[in-house]
Amino acid sequence: MPLTRQQIYHRRRIVVFGSLALLLAVLIYLPLTLLAPLERAAAKLTPFSVAPPVAVELTWPRSGGAAIGLLGDDVLLARTGSEEPLPIASITKIVTALTVLDAHPLAEGEPGPDITFDQDDIAIYNEYVAQNGKVVWVSSGTTFSQLDTLKIVLIESANNYAESLVTWAFGSEAEYLKAAQAFLTEHGLSGTTIVDSTGMSPQNTSTTADLVELGRLALQSPVLAQLVSTSETDLPGLGTIDNTNILLGVDGVDGIKTGTLDEAGACLLFSTDFTIADETVSLVGVSLGARNHDELAADVRGLLASVEANFADVQLATAGQVVGELTTEWGETAQIVVAEDYREVMWSETPVTALVTTRDVTTGSAGEEVGVLSVTVGKKTAEVPLELATSVGDPGPWWRLTNPVPLLF
Repeated sequence: MPLTRQQIYHRRRIVVFGSLALLLAVLIYLPLTLLAPLERAAAKLTPFSVAPPVAVELTWPRSGGAAIGLLGDDVLLARTGSEEPLPIASITKIVTALTVLDAHPLAEGEPGPDITFDQDDIAIYNEYVAQNGKVVWVSSGTTFSQLDTLKIVLIESANNYAESLVTWAFGSEAEYLKAAQAFLTEHGLSGTTIVDSTGMSPQNTSTTADLVELGRLALQSPVLAQLVSTSETDLPGLGTIDNTNILLGVDGVDGIKTGTLDEAGACLLFSTDFTIADETVSLVGVSLGARNHDELAADVRGLLASVEANFADVQLATAGQVVGELTTEWGETAQIVVAEDYREVMWSETPVTALVTTRDVTTGSAGEEVGVLSVTVGKKTAEVPLELATSVGDPGPWWRLTNPVPLLF
């Protein structure tokens, strides 16, 4: 039976609208499919760890207490013996010098104001002679600059000049002690007690931890850092004065202060530098309570040798080292690798952690940065770039057409 006009009309409408719908679907489908953003590649990370250097047993002094720390850090590397306050003898004079400079600052190379000594200073001299304390001659009318007076106090360790210096700076030893306590409180040295400017009293005490921090404070002062490293110097009217620290210049020792007292034994607050893989390692340490200064010197040298052996130049990350792999929906893979070497001179017992962080990747070229490896050594964190070992290419139109956009289908 032939189709009626109305049937033909309906069929034509179906064909036309069907064709339009198909054309519209194609026009929408093709751009959405070919231009749709790709899903990010799945990242599978490889566990990353770093083995620290092998620890070498430290050779600690035979008696008393001792500690060692990095100059530029605020933690101890290691300590031994008593953690309670111990007598510190003439190491006390470092507190004296720091407190005086806090009240009367000196720029590096500046001599400071003149100090004229009188009969009161002669009386102070006689008092310390009577106590069998270390003294340097003084006469009425003698004048030294503030800097030269500090030299006599720190290099020659003269007790009479220490008291005369604080009397000039604060008006009396009693007022100095108030200033010293304020200085100690300000710097968190709660384990330190100072009862005089010289260290003659065994009640001048400190912990080994506080003393390492005290050494750091001294070396932060360019004036004191220069003075404590001076082996000898000439002063008008006195001639040559010699540093009491017999280890100066030995095994890199460049400071800081000796101390000797019956109740304290032989003591040394010291600093030293040594080189590991072209990097200078600066240390501050202390040893208290040795029987004499020869024993003290031998003990400190043994300790420093074992401390140096605990530092090593460690390669913490290597260029090309694999830290993960990317896999795309279309089956392409690429390794994530470390972009450059990273090394660090480190103490054997310093904790090391590593964290791999990657950004979202769909496609990318070989060598393109795709994340960072954060390596933390103690308190220091470094970020090492991560890159693609090979390119991740676009899957192409055929894969896109055969993998339609999920939201539409």
